[in-house]
Amino acid sequence: MINRILIRIKVIQLLYAYRNNSSNSITDSSDKKQLTTIAKQVEKELINSLDQTYDLYHWMLQLIVELHLYAIKRIEIGMNKLRPTEEERNPNTRFINNAFSKQLSNNKALAAYVKEQGISWQEETDLIKQLYNQLIASDFYQAYMKETDRNYEGDKFLWRQIIKKVFIPNTALEERLEEINLYWNDDFETVISFVEKTIKRFSEEKGSDQELLEKFRDTEDLEYAKKLLTTAIIDQQKYEQLIQSTVQNWESERIACMDMVILQAALAEIYTFPTIPINVTLNEFIEISKFYSTEKSSLFINGILDKIATDLRNEGKLIKAGIYTKDN
Repeated sequence: MINRILIRIKVIQLLYAYRNNSSNSITDSSDKKQLTTIAKQVEKELINSLDQTYDLYHWMLQLIVELHLYAIKRIEIGMNKLRPTEEERNPNTRFINNAFSKQLSNNKALAAYVKEQGISWQEETDLIKQLYNQLIASDFYQAYMKETDRNYEGDKFLWRQIIKKVFIPNTALEERLEEINLYWNDDFETVISFVEKTIKRFSEEKGSDQELLEKFRDTEDLEYAKKLLTTAIIDQQKYEQLIQSTVQNWESERIACMDMVILQAALAEIYTFPTIPINVTLNEFIEISKFYSTEKSSLFINGILDKIATDLRNEGKLIKAGIYTKDN
């Protein structure tokens, strides 16, 4: 589930935080032992942050279950009134009989994770109510409730619409999630895409045994995350010197902190992972700069990285997808 795009962003966020933390003077240290100690500390935070992202994935899946349960309770309350309306006596049960949400409600993997981690929306009644009211007022929900033919794919498609049209633009939901866990501040839309991917993968035949997304595709991604972060910290002076020699008439102090961090992480990937093509590294970090730095940063970072890659190629230090340096 946690892909390398998300890992790169997490690494940059932590590098930026520690560059601006006076008690963790990464930028001033040239002591490899001290930098290695700092890198180990930051690595723990990285792993914790990735764990928290996986938690958010389960929180959002459980939110689907809670919204489904809320709809059931609404119908039960209406039917148990002393003087129920005709609509309350004979409610439209299409939504509460949605095959996907019923399957997810019985999912063994989700139930086990929710119990183990203590995930609960029980204190968020007002938020659940607001989401439900927003849902039932939507055109796509009204159209769904009028359909007479039920099919599993149609039930899944409804939830994909809910994810994209109710959950994503909901400020109250995003703010509440940020209050629950600060690590989720920048994870919301990424995790939503994972939830949508999960919905697409669900198969009716698998019932309650349907697999959810694993935290990592394989152990290589976890090792990639740790190695990228630690290398970026331990070899940061080497990368800064390389950047300085590439930027003519521009002191490193004048380079925006976030730009320096992005360049630092990109160079760590170029130097450390020979199987990752140079153009992939450049494209990924340039895209990150568009969201996390200044308006002109992507052009600046693109120019620096392209110049460094060209120089390395001309010096014969660039081999296939990655690079090789004689002094390493």
